[in-house]
Amino acid sequence: MNAVQAWKIAARVHTLPAAVVPVVVGSALAEFDDVFRFDALAYGLTAALAIQLAANFANDASDAARGADTAERLGPPRMVASGRISSRQMWTGVTLALLVAAGAGVALTAIAGPIILVIGVVSVAAMLGYVGGPIPYGYRGLGEVFVFVFFGIVATVGSRFVHDMTAPRAAWLLSIPIGMLVTAILVANNYRDLDTDRAAGKRTLAVILGPARTRTLFAILVYGAFPLIALFAVVGWTPMLTVFAFLLISFATGPVRIVYSKTDGPALIRALKMTARLHLWTGLVLAGAVLT
Repeated sequence: MNAVQAWKIAARVHTLPAAVVPVVVGSALAEFDDVFRFDALAYGLTAALAIQLAANFANDASDAARGADTAERLGPPRMVASGRISSRQMWTGVTLALLVAAGAGVALTAIAGPIILVIGVVSVAAMLGYVGGPIPYGYRGLGEVFVFVFFGIVATVGSRFVHDMTAPRAAWLLSIPIGMLVTAILVANNYRDLDTDRAAGKRTLAVILGPARTRTLFAILVYGAFPLIALFAVVGWTPMLTVFAFLLISFATGPVRIVYSKTDGPALIRALKMTARLHLWTGLVLAGAVLT
């Protein structure tokens, strides 16, 4: 494995759509309201991707420091724990990603005012506290709450807000199913790592709930997002054509079936990637429906 491959694995490329989806949906809603700004979209995407990368790098380094990434772990190898990237190099990567995010954030602040700077600072602090700091809340069952709030609600509503400094109801409502699906990605990840996290003393929500209830939570998040999308559209709270995103519920069956029937690493990794793709396609269909 060369350095480029190592950093690509550390970046966890399959997770990056989680940062893109809320920006795309929020920007589509701005276009629907005739207030779209291309610069707001470009800076928003840059900030979101940079923060996601920083979170992935910080997670790799922090988990290694706390002994959570052992040889028994079922998921892809972690670069610091495996010795392919040093902790110092990884934290340098975190710093560079945050500098890029800060630059984009300053540009967005010039467009949409100081509230964007506040949101950015809070988001970065929450990201760093996920598995870092003296009391990492990701080790205390609160990771899913963080993901739902920041990668669902804050990211979607904020991405709409930067275009004209308003946050209409449709953005708030669509942020809920988007947040549910992105949270399901983390639940699938933590379900896969449940045994090794428990052994390492990492009390994720999956460790706290146990396997059976974690599977139930995953199914609720994945299946539950789509009736909400349909409901919001039918009652006229979101653009009517977004109802077609409900049809993607048929693709929710695959990852749920795997989570309920498989326990081996490759199968659970496949379920995680399928959930990430479902989140991406749901966001794209919602955005396309809004723009139609």
